[in-house]
Amino acid sequence: MRVLVVGGTGLIGGDAALRLRALGDEVAIAARKPAPAGTGMAALEFLACDYLTGGLPRAQLARFDALVFAAGNDIRHAPRGFDDATHWDRVNSEGVPRFFAQVREAGVRHAVNIGSFYPQAAPHLVEKIPYVRSRKRADDGVRALATADFRVMSVNAPWIVGTLPGLTVGLFDALMRYAAGTLVPGAPFVPAGGVNFMSARSLSEAVVGALARGRSGAAYLVGDENLSFQDFFGHFFRALGRDVPPVRDQEHPMLPDATLYFGRGRTLYYEPDAAETELLGYRRRDVGHALREIVAQYAPGAGR
Repeated sequence: MRVLVVGGTGLIGGDAALRLRALGDEVAIAARKPAPAGTGMAALEFLACDYLTGGLPRAQLARFDALVFAAGNDIRHAPRGFDDATHWDRVNSEGVPRFFAQVREAGVRHAVNIGSFYPQAAPHLVEKIPYVRSRKRADDGVRALATADFRVMSVNAPWIVGTLPGLTVGLFDALMRYAAGTLVPGAPFVPAGGVNFMSARSLSEAVVGALARGRSGAAYLVGDENLSFQDFFGHFFRALGRDVPPVRDQEHPMLPDATLYFGRGRTLYYEPDAAETELLGYRRRDVGHALREIVAQYAPGAGR
């Protein structure tokens, strides 16, 4: 197939793009800026695209049999001083389905939206949190576009960890420096609570499975391992030969309260549906492996 991965310059989209290419598909990536030099994505065809300001011309979209969308907005992309409801509705609730409508009108036959796990894993947050509500509206709006000629579905993912050669992910670099004691002064600590994690590798396998076998109009909640934040941070500290810090009920510099939609000190754990996991064909128990890869890439002196 000829596949376009929108948001294909980052960890999630880049991993999906490279996996699809490795499986024999003809892959191009689209984003606002080209992939960093030295990454595998830099060798792929690049299309400049901002899905919020016009997307891509019909003729360009029509070249592709399938689309993977990995460009949904979250707190990392929000401007300073933004109004919650207005911003999230513009970039997610309205922007994502509008772009998928363009994709359908161009004649693309298959599409996967990589969405967020919050609306399915914690539906009580939909009415409370504008971001979560916008993700649900984006998901619902995309899947409502399904027709006999346009097969579309969502793969909704939890917190993602992983590496790609040549790509620096700021969060992982900061976590490594926090564990090394070079980022924030004072005694380190970890927040209470925890969440479901998944490797970028597993998510890419789920996306490949959705393109091949997924049911049009479906929303698949994927995931892998439930980890406390102490376990998560502990991987980085132990790798540097340091003691795992204690839990403290205090806003954390690496995980500020604004990023914990389910609440500081709480957990958002779940087990993905076994039948859906088998259908999509993604590996489980891969988070530890991904965290070890992060440590190897970002450890002091690793020479990225």
